[in-house]
Amino acid sequence: MTGTAWTSWPSKEALRPEDVSRPRRLLTLAVRVLVFGMLLWGAFTSSHLHGWGAVAAAGGLLAAVCGARAFFRTTLAHRLWPSLALVALLLGVAAAAQPFGFRVPALVIFCGCAVVALERMPLAAALPVTALALVCYALVNDDAWLTTVATATGLVLVGYVLRLDAEARGNAHRLLAQERAARAAEAESAALGERARIAREIHDVLAHSLSAQLVHLEAARLLIERDADRQQILDRVVAARGMARDGLAETRQALSALRGELTPLEDFLAHLVDATGSVAEVTITGERRALPAEASQAVRRVAQEALTNARKHAPGAAVRVRLDYGTREVMLDVRDSGGPPGELTAVGGGYGLLGMRERAELLGGSLRAGPDEEGFVVTLKVPV
Repeated sequence: MTGTAWTSWPSKEALRPEDVSRPRRLLTLAVRVLVFGMLLWGAFTSSHLHGWGAVAAAGGLLAAVCGARAFFRTTLAHRLWPSLALVALLLGVAAAAQPFGFRVPALVIFCGCAVVALERMPLAAALPVTALALVCYALVNDDAWLTTVATATGLVLVGYVLRLDAEARGNAHRLLAQERAARAAEAESAALGERARIAREIHDVLAHSLSAQLVHLEAARLLIERDADRQQILDRVVAARGMARDGLAETRQALSALRGELTPLEDFLAHLVDATGSVAEVTITGERRALPAEASQAVRRVAQEALTNARKHAPGAAVRVRLDYGTREVMLDVRDSGGPPGELTAVGGGYGLLGMRERAELLGGSLRAGPDEEGFVVTLKVPV
C-alpha cells in the first residue's frame, strides 16, 4: 500500500449524502435510528437512572449525538484534527458512561467509533482510533475472549468494506463526471465543426456570386453614366442576373448538402456535365458507396470548378472525368485536351482552385492542378 493510500481521505463525493442512492440513504437512516434506539434503551433502562443520574444520562446521550453529527461533517470536509478531537470526545463519553452502569451505550459507542473511523478517515489515523476503540470494547465487554475477538474482527471488516464501497462510489462518481465533461466537450467541438462547415459553404457559394454580381452591376452603372450603348448595359445586367441565378441554385444545393440531402455522386457528375455543356466522358471505378458529407462536398466543388475552368479556358475541348472509389480514399481526376498551359492556375470559375485546395487539406487530402502533356489536369484525393 502506497503512502498516498495511507494518508488519503475517501472522496467527498463518496461521503456526501446527496450523492448516495435513495435505497442506500434509507438503509443508512435505518442503521442510525437503530443505533440511537439502542443508546436510548441502554441509557433509560439502567437501574442508576434517577436524580442526577438521569440528567447525566441525558447529557451524555446529547453529547454523543452532537459529537457523532459533527464528526460526520468534519470528515466530509476532510478536517483531520477536529475529527480526531470529536472521536476522542465520543470515546470519552463512552468511557465515562461505563462505570455508572451504562454498559450498553458504551459498547455501542465503542463499536460505532471503530467502524466509522475506518470508513471515513485516512488509514494512518483510522487504524489507531479503531484499535483504541476495540481495546476499550474488549475491556468493557464481559463475553468470552473468542467471541470478543470475533466481534472485533467483524467490526474491522465491516468498517473496511464500507470504506472500499465509499471509494468505489467516489471513483464511479468521478468517472461519470469526466464522461459528462467529455461528452459536453465533444458536443461543443461538433457544433463548432458544423459551424465552420456551414461558414465554408456560405463563403464558397455566396462570396464569388455576390462579388461577380457587384462587378457587373458597377460596370452597368458606369456605362449608364457615360451614356454607353444600350446593348452593352443590357449585357452587363443580363450577366449579373445569370450570376444571381447560378448563385441561388448553388445556395439551394449547399443547403441540401447541409441537410444531408445529397444526390449520388455519379448522378451529380452526369448532371454537371450536361449543365456545363462540356464534351465530357465520365468514368466511375471502384466499389461505389456513400461518402461522408465533407468528402462528398469537396468532390462536387472541385468537379464544378474544373469543368467550369475547362469551359472558360478550353471551349470545345474534350474532357475526361474519372471518379475512383479506393479502399481508403476517393480520387477525382478531371482532364481536358486543350487550352494554353498555366492559364487555369489562377482563381476562377465560381470558387477558385485555391479554395478547393484549402478544403482538401482540411480533410487531410490533396489537390493538384496544372498542365499536362495534352492540356490541363485537376486531381483531388480525399481520405474516406
